[in-house]
Amino acid sequence: MTQTLTLRRPDDMHLHLRDGAMLEAVLPETARHFARAIIMPNLVPPVVTAAQAAAYRDRILAALPEGMTFEPLMTLYLTEATDPADVAAAHASGLVKAVKLYPAGATTNSQSGVRDFDKVRAVLEKMAEIGLPLCVHGEVTDPAVDIFDREAVFIDRVLDPVRRATPGLRVVMEHITTKDGVDYARAQGDDLGATITTHHLIINRNHILVGGIKPHYYCLPVAKRELHRLALREAATSGEARFFLGTDSAPHPDHLKEHACGCAGCFTATNTMSLLAHVFEEESALHRLEAFTSLNGAAFYRLSPNPGTLTLTKGEPVAFPAKIETGAGPVTVFDPGFATHWKVQD
Repeated sequence: MTQTLTLRRPDDMHLHLRDGAMLEAVLPETARHFARAIIMPNLVPPVVTAAQAAAYRDRILAALPEGMTFEPLMTLYLTEATDPADVAAAHASGLVKAVKLYPAGATTNSQSGVRDFDKVRAVLEKMAEIGLPLCVHGEVTDPAVDIFDREAVFIDRVLDPVRRATPGLRVVMEHITTKDGVDYARAQGDDLGATITTHHLIINRNHILVGGIKPHYYCLPVAKRELHRLALREAATSGEARFFLGTDSAPHPDHLKEHACGCAGCFTATNTMSLLAHVFEEESALHRLEAFTSLNGAAFYRLSPNPGTLTLTKGEPVAFPAKIETGAGPVTVFDPGFATHWKVQD
């Protein structure tokens, strides 16, 4: 018997669109289902000023296929040279919805990120004053810290001290991957939110390593032990307002993933909504999917929910393309390793 689920059109509160030929190919995969997305600024060179954010937004809208509606929610890349006045002006204009913190060297194109947090204190204080969220890639880059411990250590060494030193700063812990992240988020007030990705609800570190290295499951923050995956699933499906979807869908051409030093990222834009319906059904929480994908993130960013709707139906197994062809090379679509029966209606 066919089942139907209708929800407000969703938002993706953490998305990589890249630029140029890659942007043109992957943007429709998101815009097909999502009304808005928080756009990551880690281009080469990074998007660090309001003028650069405006230019990038124009390129995104120019690449949007005719007939599709999509609003890119722009962010600025925080550097030690970021001007608080430029950030405030970008926010006041309505252009910029958040500032992104990358600890230097933490992930793809993060070389321009922050090393000395005292040098960005004025920016953080201005953001607290105007209510502009800080989106945090929560990993330390200390080589003495095991890669599987980087998130937990970041909370203790960086995130909590920064928040204590900057009262009123609104923070999004992006793509949390650990029970430590879930527990910390739950212990805070409503000035802190946390995004959870599609792939971290599905894979643990065994998926990357058992039976041979699987480069298309390699991402940063890296997938952790099963106990952490289960904690993420419980949080995502809880209905709690502090948890919301940020796919961190991150396209890389196959030749850079299947490589001696492969890039980090899972490309999930194509099948996220079907996979989330599968996960939420497994957790007996389909009635909470709308909150996770369409309501909680909008509320945190002080946006109205989208006026449109998206409908999924459950039936025969859904066939997704194995790859998306782009001008930069083929991009492999995330494979969950199981059949999904929820399909977004055209």
